[in-house]
Amino acid sequence: MPPGTVYLLDDDPEMVKALTRLLRAKHFDVRGFTSVQAFLQAGLPCVDACLVLDVAMPELDGLELQRRLTHQGVLIPIVFLTGHGDIPMGVRAIKAGATDFLTKPVDELTLVRAVGAAIEAGALRRAEIEAIAELTARVATLTPRELEVMQHVVAGQLNKQIAAELGTGEANIKLHRAHLMKKMRVSSLADLVRVAERLGVGRSAARQQ
Repeated sequence: MPPGTVYLLDDDPEMVKALTRLLRAKHFDVRGFTSVQAFLQAGLPCVDACLVLDVAMPELDGLELQRRLTHQGVLIPIVFLTGHGDIPMGVRAIKAGATDFLTKPVDELTLVRAVGAAIEAGALRRAEIEAIAELTARVATLTPRELEVMQHVVAGQLNKQIAAELGTGEANIKLHRAHLMKKMRVSSLADLVRVAERLGVGRSAARQQ
């Protein structure tokens, strides 16, 4: 199976043809476009993909296309490949989320490595998004009091401290704590803290300490 899909967008047909030949020889699935409109009409890019994008195009500037894709929630990794780039432009592209900014003519090995790294980065980002969605769904199953207890627990408070702050008995806190650990599918305080860190849960409680 191909290691991933590469979308090529460059208004120079010869450039698209040459890059397609190169990347297919490296076993990538390649889909080339010479216009922004054709690329957008092709539908949302598939998973395990990246976009090799020219900057200077007659229809729409590559940096502007990057901005629009991000705004639309299309988080495909982008490798810019341009013959008219400069350092400020490269910095802007990277800050906006591009994985690399290359200039023409590009060394074949450099391009292949950049494309591979971009596809890998996209896969890691997608896995993180899916993991956060799963953890968020678990938090949604907590009762308001369980969530409150969780915030105090990950802030480092003991059961008796939480009980005193919430105006209840320590036995109730232990019960809520057991329930939330089960719902969050964690077996230790360390695991719960790691989950909370990823979700930003408990930060307000921690600041109050």
